[in-house]
Amino acid sequence: MKFLFSSRSEAAYLLAAKLVLYKEQHPIILAIPRGAVPMARIIAEALDAELDVILVHKIGAPFQPEFAIGAVGERSEVYLNPEVGAMDIPQGYLEEEAKRQRELLKKRRQMYTPTSGPKDLRDRTVIIVDDGIATGSTMIAAIREVRTHDPRQVIVAAAVAPPPTAVRLSKEADRVILLDEPAGFYAVGQFFQNFEQVTDRDIVELLVKTQRDDKARR
Repeated sequence: MKFLFSSRSEAAYLLAAKLVLYKEQHPIILAIPRGAVPMARIIAEALDAELDVILVHKIGAPFQPEFAIGAVGERSEVYLNPEVGAMDIPQGYLEEEAKRQRELLKKRRQMYTPTSGPKDLRDRTVIIVDDGIATGSTMIAAIREVRTHDPRQVIVAAAVAPPPTAVRLSKEADRVILLDEPAGFYAVGQFFQNFEQVTDRDIVELLVKTQRDDKARR
C-alpha cells in the first residue's frame, strides 16, 4: 500500500510551508486533540505563532455511538450533520448528549490548560489544524466555536479530507488548506505510514513545553 505521508510530522512540515504566508499576521494555531496537537506545534514553531487547543467533541448516534451525527464545542451551538433530519433522533437525546459532552470538554480544558484557559481569539487570524478530516462535523463545530470569539479570519489546515468534505468546509471557513483530497477515503489513518496514538499526557507535555519555550523567547 502506498501512503501519502510517512508520519504526522511530515504532513505538518508540508502544511507549514503552505501556511507561511500568514506568519506576518501573528496567527494563533489551534489544534483539535488529540492527533493534531503534535502537528500544530510544528506549524506554530514554523510560523512563530501561539499554540492552543480547540475543544470539540462528536455527538454519536443513539443506536451507534461511534457514528457521528454532529459535534459540539465548549460554548457554541450543536452542529448536526445535514442527514440527521431523516434519522428521527429525539430532541431530548441531542440535548442530553450535548450537555454530557460539554461537561467532558470542561474537564479536558482543565487538564490541558489548567492555569491559562482558552486564549483570546478576538480580531486574530486563527488557523485550526487537524491531521485529517472525514465527515467534517467536528471541524465545522470547531469553526463555529472559534466564530463565537470574533476572530479576524478562520483558516482550516489538514493533511487530507475527501472532496465533499472539502466543499462543506469551504462554506464555513475563510480558507481551507489541504495537502490532498483523496476520493477513496475510509479513515484518516490509511494515509499515514506511521499513525501512532497521541495520549492526553502527550498533549499536556507538549502544551507545557510550548508555554515554557514562549516564556524563554520573551
